[in-house]
Amino acid sequence: MSETWILLGATSSMARALARALADRGDGLLLAGRDMDDLRVLAADCTLRGARFAEAVAFDARKPERFADLIARTQADDGVLNAAVFVGSMPDQADIDADPALIDGTVTDSFTGPARFLQMLAPVLEEHGAGTVVGVGSVAGDRGRIGNYVYGAAKAGFHTYLSGLRNRLGRRGVHVVTVKPGPVDTAMTWGLPSLPFMTTPEAVAHDILRAVKTRRNVVYSAKIWRLIMLVIRLIPEPVFKKLSI
Repeated sequence: MSETWILLGATSSMARALARALADRGDGLLLAGRDMDDLRVLAADCTLRGARFAEAVAFDARKPERFADLIARTQADDGVLNAAVFVGSMPDQADIDADPALIDGTVTDSFTGPARFLQMLAPVLEEHGAGTVVGVGSVAGDRGRIGNYVYGAAKAGFHTYLSGLRNRLGRRGVHVVTVKPGPVDTAMTWGLPSLPFMTTPEAVAHDILRAVKTRRNVVYSAKIWRLIMLVIRLIPEPVFKKLSI
């Protein structure tokens, strides 16, 4: 049966890697994001790679009034419908400290915007009775850390939302997988100090496809971050407050 994927934030490095992998196997792609010129270039590339179709679609997490147009576009396609969410923004914590108004955009981009879209898409997926939702979170959401606690809080909220959505949609044959990458070599990490266990967008895409195939609920990319974050979560709060991680 043919598959169609909605990729939100399709111009991100991780989404591009996944789009190319999906195109290689002939899936249909709705490539959603803000930069239409970039999306059209990606769509052309995916078409050449063998995508059943690849269409650039406007999407902005801060403009929910346009979500229904994208969801309506899915009604024209038969087969299995899937969605993958890569949307997010991570201002420097120092910038947020200087201008707390930046919190609003960070939370909208990384949590409430994608959650609102998925909440609108959920009845469509339930009607199909099949498919997968991939929600890309972050290890930053596993515990609030001094260097990025606003972004971490947004991702923690998204993780909890995905857990509840997994409970709901799983009863109707739709699987929801939460992906928690560690540092990835993308535009979001460029210019930051050297980060440990850096992975690549291609590796994350590979982990996503494997998690979809095996119906994993939560997957860390790279795997070592599951152990690292377990240790971090177990550090007692009085000790954790003295650390700079």
